[in-house]
Amino acid sequence: MSLSELSTSPRTEGSSGEISRVNADQETTSADTGMEKGLFIGDTGELALDTRRALVQLLYGPSLDGRRHTKLWPVLLRDEDIIRRRLADLFLELMIDRDLLVAFTRQADTGDLEVPSLLRRAPLTFIGSVLLLYLRRQLAQAESHGERAVVSKDEIVEHLSVYQQAASTDKAGFIKRVHASIEKIKERSILQRIRASEDRFEVSPTLKLLFSAEEITALTKLYQRMAADGLSIGEDQPVQDAGEEL
Repeated sequence: MSLSELSTSPRTEGSSGEISRVNADQETTSADTGMEKGLFIGDTGELALDTRRALVQLLYGPSLDGRRHTKLWPVLLRDEDIIRRRLADLFLELMIDRDLLVAFTRQADTGDLEVPSLLRRAPLTFIGSVLLLYLRRQLAQAESHGERAVVSKDEIVEHLSVYQQAASTDKAGFIKRVHASIEKIKERSILQRIRASEDRFEVSPTLKLLFSAEEITALTKLYQRMAADGLSIGEDQPVQDAGEEL
């Protein structure tokens, strides 16, 4: 896996959840719910309402989080087979981590077959990539102590300040860029604001899926060397492809 696959990196699926899935002969459809005429006028769909909601959340992205989407998570586990088939029709693959209670889609590996890509891609800037690495390390450290990973804007700015020279900008401009990167990552639910706090956030466990230990080590060494040597890279210059749905 590479940094260019921020929302597509798989983990080995965990053990089966407590909620059993329906098999191929027991797909949950609108007819099963007693809605023979569909959910709305002109509805020709076959899936039940809650199954459709789970499917839409996966397509909307960046993930279906069992901690936040408490009603959709059991639906996903129940109807996993049919949701996988519907996604496969769109050349997408469903990835589920039952331990982290996270599910997301990635582009299916179609080999030499040319297919259209439904997932959006966005460039990841230097500051954005450094921020994600910092958050990933904070998540790993917190998990090793059995704690939640919580960070503040001030802590983020302080820890990233070592890269100010590499970002080739003044201090005020650097802070502005960091705040902009924080907002972008918040939009993708990687940072989730803690209630009753405007500048403290919990790092979503989803981020654990996006970086391997090898990538963290390699990229951290690269950026530290850039900072130590005073190498310059524009703060808005893409350094990697951020992958689907960042």
